[in-house]
Amino acid sequence: MLMLREKIPADWLPKVLNNIPAVLVDHAHLERKAATTAMNLEKYHSLFPRVRELNAIAIEELQHFELLLTLLEKRGIPFGQPHPSPWIAGLMRSIRGGARYQVIDHLICCALIEGRSCEKFQVLARELQSIDPELAEFYASLVESEGNHYATYLIMAREIDLPETERRLDFYLDLDAELMRKPNPLLMLH
Repeated sequence: MLMLREKIPADWLPKVLNNIPAVLVDHAHLERKAATTAMNLEKYHSLFPRVRELNAIAIEELQHFELLLTLLEKRGIPFGQPHPSPWIAGLMRSIRGGARYQVIDHLICCALIEGRSCEKFQVLARELQSIDPELAEFYASLVESEGNHYATYLIMAREIDLPETERRLDFYLDLDAELMRKPNPLLMLH
């Protein structure tokens, strides 16, 4: 796992645990967006040889979305509006133009999102065990997948240009830390 430079904010877990329905709706939207993003990455010429891997990620993310829709339905939680994540928006705003730079930055942003998801799902799997074992098991079941997506996106970026990816990863790790320190009053996974 990548060496993140900032921990999850201390107020994140209590907010999540006190607002599970809102967080599950937000999580559903994140899985839907992750599937769309994987397919959007297929537009980059340098990723044409990786289109099957990107499709596999998109399919897996859609399966997660479907699992969340089922979970929402089972719990009587209505599917609602998405709320933009300031953290994700902050990462995505920093993507540079120019095909080579854009694809590297986009892949690193995707890797960080998947990496943070993996980290937070591990926390939720542990903390929900005594409160909501079914949900704890659900989050535990997603950890490996998110970790694999993180690694796949980072490998793809490194194969395009290793020195540039390492330089930009350093930039993005600093940006991630800065964004994680900013208060987020919204009830969301990220």
